[in-house]
Amino acid sequence: MVQRLTDAERARLGTELPEWRLVEGRDAIARSFRFRDFAEAWGFMSRVALLAEKHDHHPEWSNVWNRVEIVLTTHDAGGLSERDLALARAIDAILRPA
Repeated sequence: MVQRLTDAERARLGTELPEWRLVEGRDAIARSFRFRDFAEAWGFMSRVALLAEKHDHHPEWSNVWNRVEIVLTTHDAGGLSERDLALARAIDAILRPA
């Protein structure tokens, strides 16, 4: 079974994943993304979908025109786990220029 993050691992969240925020009332992290238009947002979501399959860890997300909201939590662990952090890092990496 996947283990929830320890207090020490949680303490590093702000430094390790500064664009992600804790979700109030849940043991989850979230990030909002804005793009030029719907096509760019959809392209991003397609890349994230491929990452999610590779990581075997799937986000909660929504899309409205040029905005994408992603929430990560590990249901099997009952909250945040290393799986969430790994997927968040991978998502962040696809936004960085090569």
